[in-house]
Amino acid sequence: MKIPLSRPDITQREIKEVIGVLKTPYLSLGPKQAEFQKKFAAYIGTKYAEVVSSGTAGLHILMKSFGIGKGDEVITTPYSFIASANCILFTQASPVFVDIDVQTFNIDAEKIEEKITSKTKAILVVHVFGMPADMPKINRIAKKHGLIVIEDACEALGAGINGKKVGAFSDAAVFAFYPNKQITTGEGGMVVTNKKSIADNCRSLKNQGRGPQGSFVQLGYNYRLSDINCALGVAQLARINSSLKKRKEVAQVYKEQLKNFQGLKPLCERKGYERSWFVYVIKLSDQFKRNHKFKMLRLLAKKGIECGDYFSAIHLTPFYQKMFGFKRGDFPIAEKIADRTLALPFHNKLKKKEIIEVCRELVKFLNKNG
Repeated sequence: MKIPLSRPDITQREIKEVIGVLKTPYLSLGPKQAEFQKKFAAYIGTKYAEVVSSGTAGLHILMKSFGIGKGDEVITTPYSFIASANCILFTQASPVFVDIDVQTFNIDAEKIEEKITSKTKAILVVHVFGMPADMPKINRIAKKHGLIVIEDACEALGAGINGKKVGAFSDAAVFAFYPNKQITTGEGGMVVTNKKSIADNCRSLKNQGRGPQGSFVQLGYNYRLSDINCALGVAQLARINSSLKKRKEVAQVYKEQLKNFQGLKPLCERKGYERSWFVYVIKLSDQFKRNHKFKMLRLLAKKGIECGDYFSAIHLTPFYQKMFGFKRGDFPIAEKIADRTLALPFHNKLKKKEIIEVCRELVKFLNKNG
């Protein structure tokens, strides 16, 4: 692609950190893992952090650590990357979807209580596209009903509400470090919590179920992340403020270029809520049909501009329809938004001239089809 959807921001600092690990005998479970975990917990504002092989792995072991299993229900959103719902199924629990807020695209906190039953054990909140969900209200609901709250903050590193970072609002949270994220370790994720028992259990589960004495005390998984990856994470985290600033500046250029076009709706902002820019998503206005999005994606790809389908409605994927019998109309707001949202090229190093080219081709298509 002439203009890729995303790309990592790697400097000599990252390269130096990785080479430094390669010169030691500690390629896994070594000092860089401990350093990355300590610095990450300090950044988020939690007591504990456990690095894992992916955000999905982190969500899985949190479900296990909180004892969520067969017969339990977990309330979550149908508008997210599919891993947030899949991790509930990994433990044989059932996802219970709640439709989303039309402005923020996050789970609609006003609709959560009507879905709570005697089987409800937790609320899995997703901070979609780096916008914090309504954590104050969600926490009040959870406290009232005695529910666990887990934040899927995989897209929201650096986001916050009134100065407090996401990941520090709940019983535990997960971040992810895929190459399109705010920081990257190639692959990888991090579990954060203030609960020692949860941190200890996640440490065991990610390493084949080992206990503190080295014996295997439970069924675990190989969800470790190497010190090579952790070294990359240490260097990336040291530059997090600069990276977030660059991403915000790229988003502002997009906003300026598209502000006068009525066929598009940019992501909304909310007072007191700080978005951490993960992707730049636009929503086509209702005048456009569902198939316009996919037609646009194909056309832009022919022009060398890579865009993404962010997100499909989880409940309408073939697997979930077959398993649960979901159908169109079950969650109308999520469906309406999913039908018309797409992600434009977005990363730290995206040049203004590239953004202008993307916007020119985008507006050309919309004018022709609108």
